[in-house]
Parts: sequence; C-alpha cells; structure tokens
Amino acid sequence: MENQKPLVTITVKGYAPMTFELEPAAAPNTVKNFIDLAQTNYFIGAIFHRVIPQFMIQGGAGSGKARSIKGEFKQNGVKNDLLHERGVLSMARTMVPDSASSQFFVMHQASPHLDGAYAAFGRMIAGFETLDAIAGVATDRQDKPLKDVTIDSVKVDTFGIDYGKPVYAGR
Repeated sequence: MENQKPLVTITVKGYAPMTFELEPAAAPNTVKNFIDLAQTNYFIGAIFHRVIPQFMIQGGAGSGKARSIKGEFKQNGVKNDLLHERGVLSMARTMVPDSASSQFFVMHQASPHLDGAYAAFGRMIAGFETLDAIAGVATDRQDKPLKDVTIDSVKVDTFGIDYGKPVYAGR
C-alpha cells in the first residue's frame, strides 16, 4: 500500500461518520499537523462553531493551544492545486498567511474564490449526508449552531506510514 493516502474518520455526536482521504502531495505539512493533532486527541469535544449552508462547516478549535504552521496555498508561495469543491477539507486561518493551526473547514458547495487562498489538504469520500445535515442546522447571526455540533473523535489510519511532525511557523 505504498501509495495509500491517510484516511481520516470524523465522528460527530448524533451523526454518521465522515471519511476523508488526506492529500500529502497538495499540503504535506498541513497533513502532518492534522494527523499529529488527531493522534493526540486534540479535536475530541471540539464543535463545529461556524456553519454556512451552501458554503462550508468549520470546526477544530480543540482543547489546549495549537501552534501555527506555514499556510500551504498559492497566495503564500506554495503550489496547491486542490480545488475547494464539495467535500474538500481545508485549513482555516486569519488574514495572516501563516496563522493556520487546528481549525479546519469542509466545503458544503464549491467555492472557487478560495482556491489558492487556503490550504486544502483532503477530500471527503463518505459521509456527505452528514455534511448536508450539519450544514442545515439552525444557527445564530454569527453562523454558530444553536445546539452544539460536537466532534466525538477524529481517527487517522496512516497505513503504517510515519508522516513525521509538522514544521511550525517561524521555524
């Protein structure tokens, strides 16, 4: 299974699991960072705190402090051709290019204006019904769900490949 990409299963309380295939070729350090956070149970109990139907669902602000990594996207001088299509997994950040740490988003619908501006690093292969259900929850004016949408687990299968530790921003 030399070419097997890592698989991530995100289980959300009350929903069927969502499964993603990570794309180390598109964003190797982002993949390392996500795997490292998942393997240390960082995401358990985190919520999807921003939900915008026909756009994306965002979560991943877990327990503790996550460190920032260099953003792997075109506007930051990094080739990343993974498009922000339905089901694509990407890293959230502030306006600062190297501010991505743990928060991620899943595209509910294609958003080409994000291509090259955010580090896309995986794509959904199962669980689209869960993506649609979460995208349809009631939210407040800040797009926060009225009832918490809580991550129970994020499991990664690397198929025995050690992807190593991420390189953090500023190093």
